[in-house]
Amino acid sequence: MSLIIKELMQIGESALEKAGCMDPRIDAELLMMFLMKINKQQLFIKSPTLLDEKTCEAYFKLIDVRAGGTPVHYITGEQEFMGIPFKVNENVLIPRQDTETLVEEIISDVKALTSQKKIPRGGYMILDLCCGSGAIGVSLSKLLKDVRVTASDVSSGAIGVAKENAQNAGVAKLMKFVESDLFGALRKGIGGVKFHIIASNPPYIRHAIIPTLQREIAEHEPLMALDGGEDGLDFYRRIITAAPDYLRPDGSLYLEIGHDQGSDVCDLIRETDRFDDITVVRDLAGHDRVAKCRLKAPEKKSRGRKK
Repeated sequence: MSLIIKELMQIGESALEKAGCMDPRIDAELLMMFLMKINKQQLFIKSPTLLDEKTCEAYFKLIDVRAGGTPVHYITGEQEFMGIPFKVNENVLIPRQDTETLVEEIISDVKALTSQKKIPRGGYMILDLCCGSGAIGVSLSKLLKDVRVTASDVSSGAIGVAKENAQNAGVAKLMKFVESDLFGALRKGIGGVKFHIIASNPPYIRHAIIPTLQREIAEHEPLMALDGGEDGLDFYRRIITAAPDYLRPDGSLYLEIGHDQGSDVCDLIRETDRFDDITVVRDLAGHDRVAKCRLKAPEKKSRGRKK
């Protein structure tokens, strides 16, 4: 059976809607663009085009996979973030617009410092902790000048995806990749690298909530990148406690947070008594999305008078 593209997508949309997919029309379009290797503008122009039976069958197979719960971006293998195409697969979380708030905040702060001619010698040293696909680190390397990014993740599969994304974005030479459980493989103290900025989108979903998430997330995205422990704060505790040892004087920490975690994460930061300028930044929807703070300057030791 041959059908025109517009009709084919309508059938696909209906099937995805019945399967309970959240954005059936968008997904039906994305799968058609992926199959035909065209962009949205070309899809609009070609919508009256008649497709042969073989192509129609290939499209319905993609619809069946999506209807079965596989996220559309794992099917197409790509997701755009900060205007940059990123390869994604089941080794990494699919980059989301929420995380763009963190990247935009860092870019704004770095540009403000740059305008004041406060560029450190050798550029800004940035750590993308729990890097996943590399969305944060690759975007900062691509969109900022004078930065050197280290991206780390406990998953070797994620590191492989992040390296490929850095290569595709043309920033591989500006980045270093480390397989590490948080700071575990990073040397601290004398001889260790310290950073002007540490940025992280760590696992922060409460363990009990994970089974209630959309099936696309709960059944397909990597559990280790989602599970933040009983209260969702396990990784924040570890990062906030250790971060001062890896920050340069006056360095900054940026953490993506859940919409209801701003108060709790700020309390954890205050408890260390190592940070100043603790701020929560909201996303475009008005939800708490980023907690940021600056390392306190070390206290000067007073010298006693000689008797």
